[in-house]
Amino acid sequence: MGGSRTNISTGPAGRPWRFDLALDGGASVPRQTQLSRAIIQEIRRGRLLPGATLPGSRTLAAQLKVNRKVVVAAVGELVAQGWLEALPARGTRVALNLPTLAVADAEGRRSVGAAPAQRRAAVIAVSDGVPDARIAPVDQLARAQRRALRALTRTGLGYGDAAGDPVLRDVLAGFVNHARGLSCSSEEVVLTRGSQGALSLFALAMLEPGEVVAVEHPGYAPAWRAFRLARAEVVHVPVDAEGLRTDELEAHAKRLKGRLKAVYVTPHHQYPTTVAMSAERRMHLRRICETYRLYIVEDDYDYEYHFEGAPLLPLSATKDLSSRCVYIASLSKLIAPALRLGYIIADRSVVARLSSVRELLDRQGDVVLERAVAELIEDGEVQRHARRARQLYRERRDHLLEQLASRPPLCAALACDPPGGGLALWLRLRGVTSEELARRAHARDVTLTPGSAHVADGSLPAFRFGFAAHTTEELSAICDTLEACLKPDAGAKRR
Repeated sequence: MGGSRTNISTGPAGRPWRFDLALDGGASVPRQTQLSRAIIQEIRRGRLLPGATLPGSRTLAAQLKVNRKVVVAAVGELVAQGWLEALPARGTRVALNLPTLAVADAEGRRSVGAAPAQRRAAVIAVSDGVPDARIAPVDQLARAQRRALRALTRTGLGYGDAAGDPVLRDVLAGFVNHARGLSCSSEEVVLTRGSQGALSLFALAMLEPGEVVAVEHPGYAPAWRAFRLARAEVVHVPVDAEGLRTDELEAHAKRLKGRLKAVYVTPHHQYPTTVAMSAERRMHLRRICETYRLYIVEDDYDYEYHFEGAPLLPLSATKDLSSRCVYIASLSKLIAPALRLGYIIADRSVVARLSSVRELLDRQGDVVLERAVAELIEDGEVQRHARRARQLYRERRDHLLEQLASRPPLCAALACDPPGGGLALWLRLRGVTSEELARRAHARDVTLTPGSAHVADGSLPAFRFGFAAHTTEELSAICDTLEACLKPDAGAKRR
């Protein structure tokens, strides 16, 4: 090892006789993270010097009394960050050139004088339904981005098409045609910064001040804000067990006498209630849009995640409505929210207007990321990830439903209609408001979004429980907290 040595006593092969580490990150910190931080700490304080060889994963797992998978994952993470080096057929050693800062060590930065005893326990955030970024194919994406950057550098990293990288647009057109039943070409695709970017782009390009968009209620409030950004008005249409109340929509269309220009819907898994729009409502919606010349803005945010039977085809798959349909989707729910890559599929005349506004706002997208994602789709990596994730998320959904059904306090206070897919449950409350439950949960370091976030005003005795981003153990722990929050004396607890 070039004369390098470690302050831990070693055997004849240069490996430590023992490798005792204190894993003390608290129950809310995964063991993998605890081990990563412990190894970094030993490197930084000089107990493990550059070039020092680590024990094998089986030995280390036995000594630390953890699962070998924990060791393999922690070591792999530290290799990726530059703290360790993997030597083929020779094991793993401390890197000769250490990084100055790594993700696993970032927590070490804190304000001067902060006492460890004053640090607050980790907060568990129950999302509205996001995927688990921990299982995302980040290594494959990183390699694809490096290849894309090299390839694009050879051709010049100049400005490109405002509608997005032509390669990804072509790949996406084939992808949605095959997987979602659409019939589009690359000229009908515009790439955006996530689905929220798509909604804002549609609003700015297609709506005039004073025009009206009908939206679901309860519904996705960020979409409402995007439409208002363009100085359009929003009219709320109620949702029931069959989705959007199309009779109410038609009444608004008659009353507004041409001012109603679009209707925003999430028909596959309605946000936030998760209900699927019935066939009768879909047919009625099509007739209304034909009669009143409305755009259907269809947000198909989690199409890949269906667990029973076949998924419903998008409204945009109906050929005779293609000129009035604006189909929005993204890779945020498919891979991770940090991957800000969405797309709009629409008539070419609409695409032209969208592209002209996109050029003013953003000039173009992230062509390196777009080209890398195109490669992952062409290679089938995105599809393989979706299949793996779908199975995992189904197991997590079923585990959560079992937890809710088997705990009397939860069974008494919470009710839901299990969705056939998606990333979240819509839990209706009995005996407590969603705001009160959120307050009690926050006092126990679990954050919930109350139902009032999904309505125009007032309260709603329900909340959306995103299960996909949590392991079964984490879901059980969240249910422990909810059970404690629903006890008769829970309201008296304060931080």
